[in-house]
Amino acid sequence: QVHVVESGGGLVQPGGSLRLSCAASGFTFSSYFMSWVRQAPGKGLEWVSDINGNGGSTYYADSVKGRFTISRDNAKNTLYLQINSLKPEDTAVYFCHAEGVEVVAGLPHAFDTWGQGTQVTVSS
Repeated sequence: QVHVVESGGGLVQPGGSLRLSCAASGFTFSSYFMSWVRQAPGKGLEWVSDINGNGGSTYYADSVKGRFTISRDNAKNTLYLQINSLKPEDTAVYFCHAEGVEVVAGLPHAFDTWGQGTQVTVSS
């Protein structure tokens, strides 16, 4: 079964930093794009960043470009999001997202998996 579990959120002052982690299991982690998505209070989901399977290509929303860095450690099946120069508008629940088709015993198994999220609150 495919699982992703986020951690690393917390309360930080404006200008501070956090490193979010997402531990993945149940699929061939290194074969898939991974994403971070966030949801601010009272708002919809906002895509934050993507990274390809080998970590060589990364993509960012304009709102976080230059402040956030996505990375992955395929040996540890873990996705990261380094968030710097935090602003109050970065306050949100941050979710890790994985989707794809995993072939198991010759049969395709599609997955579209979200974690429970980790809360990031930026406030003085």
